Amino acid sequence: MRLNKFISHHTTYSRREADRLIFDGRVKVNKQIVTNPAYDVEDGDRVFVNGKPVKRSTKYTCIVYNKPKGELVTKKDPQGRKTIYDSLPKRFKHFIPVGRLDFATEGLLILTDSPRVAEALMKSDLPRVYKLRIKGDITEEMIKAMQEGVEVGIEGAHKNTDFKKITLKPFISAQIIKNSPKFSTLKVAISEGKNRELRRFFAHFGRDVMDLKRLSYGWVSLNALPVGKTRYFDKKEYKILKEFLKKERNDNA
Repeated sequence: MRLNKFISHHTTYSRREADRLIFDGRVKVNKQIVTNPAYDVEDGDRVFVNGKPVKRSTKYTCIVYNKPKGELVTKKDPQGRKTIYDSLPKRFKHFIPVGRLDFATEGLLILTDSPRVAEALMKSDLPRVYKLRIKGDITEEMIKAMQEGVEVGIEGAHKNTDFKKITLKPFISAQIIKNSPKFSTLKVAISEGKNRELRRFFAHFGRDVMDLKRLSYGWVSLNALPVGKTRYFDKKEYKILKEFLKKERNDNA
């Protein structure tokens, strides 16, 4: 894992703050000062920030947060906009989000204090289920693209994206709840959630996404959790996670 990422995952420092600490020579790995944020931290390495060891934990905790619209999934925003960490209880300030939901998207966000858990869930093809409302109708061409996949361009992407074109995989499922010329509602499941995929998919067909809410991620569901509130994983969710991590470790062995 990159050094700056390691520090931000295991401490309350943001990625940018970790970069500054590293550049300023305030970070040591195995008693040697390291000034490269991309330095690869291995399992046996000991990392020190300002002379204090960064503690790793073999145990992990996972929570679900019902993210409201208007919050960024980042520790700090240079423009001073509200982030999830402004709303989360202080005891979760060092937790890592599993993926991101953009500023205008709401719903289920998993956070954990374990970098390994976060990385395993993010890299997985577990279904991410969303409910969305779009402006306009749903055409046969759109349905075919949901079933077969499609290459989309920059429309609907973040203005600073590095991915001008991306190929979207077929949707795992798509349920049309309402289809009308003014507004349409769908419930879809996809296996990835990067690069504003759903917004880019519908923008490709000239449709604006008006509302977007994530309902579940793998076996973890939002259910009746109120907006802006958190809950811990329950016993069943932890049991399935443990089995998932074991399988993921064996597959990569």
